[in-house]
Amino acid sequence: MEPVLELKNINYAYHTLEGETTALTDISFSVAPGEFIAIVGPSGCGKSTLLSILSGLLQAEKGLIKINGKYMQEHTSNIGYMLQHDHLLEWRTIRRNVLLGLEIQHMLSARSRAKADELLDTYGLKQFADSRPSELSGGMRQRAALIRTLVLEPDILLLDEPFSALDYQTRLTVGDDIGQIIRNAHKTAILVTHDLSEAVSLADRVIVLTSRPATIKSIIPIVFHLEDDTPMHRRNAPEFKTYFNLIWKELNQDE
Repeated sequence: MEPVLELKNINYAYHTLEGETTALTDISFSVAPGEFIAIVGPSGCGKSTLLSILSGLLQAEKGLIKINGKYMQEHTSNIGYMLQHDHLLEWRTIRRNVLLGLEIQHMLSARSRAKADELLDTYGLKQFADSRPSELSGGMRQRAALIRTLVLEPDILLLDEPFSALDYQTRLTVGDDIGQIIRNAHKTAILVTHDLSEAVSLADRVIVLTSRPATIKSIIPIVFHLEDDTPMHRRNAPEFKTYFNLIWKELNQDE
């Protein structure tokens, strides 16, 4: 099966008047269709920089990226990007917030409107479609932000610590909720997180980066033998602690 995403020897450095700061060195990995990848590493190592390169906001200085078999400069694939904050616009209803990306990309049609309403219904926000963002809980707002991304039908979904602004209890619930939504939608996803528990509960593989300049230290496959494999059930499984400790050791063995 051809990978959805391939990175080969990606390098990136920030340039200022004070000099050059290397952020990423020789990053190479691939992602299969429908796979959920989590990226962890020390604070400031370049995790979000890598997502910015994948989204096209930054351009790698060296290396190659392929999406669906085409080099990034040539591809026409749709990439969804979900940030730490939901960035819902208070003066728009939830439905109109969900439609915002479609409006910006001139993709608004009867079909896309119907798709948006279907997603709102499927993921429990239909009754709040005409509400303002301030009327929703933090978890519901993040769900709306995810629907806004999914309605664009992205080939790859990038998640930059999307639950970090939530309190711990809400974070657990929303992580379980959104993790299942992404699985059920068969989306390919890449999550950047500082939370190792989150990485283990959501991912098929965890990529561990070194401190800056980041290189790949290890890639750890995550396999749970669960009848109902959900993020919350993973947290209660015996394998969970083993994976958590393994990743913790990888991150801290050089300190």
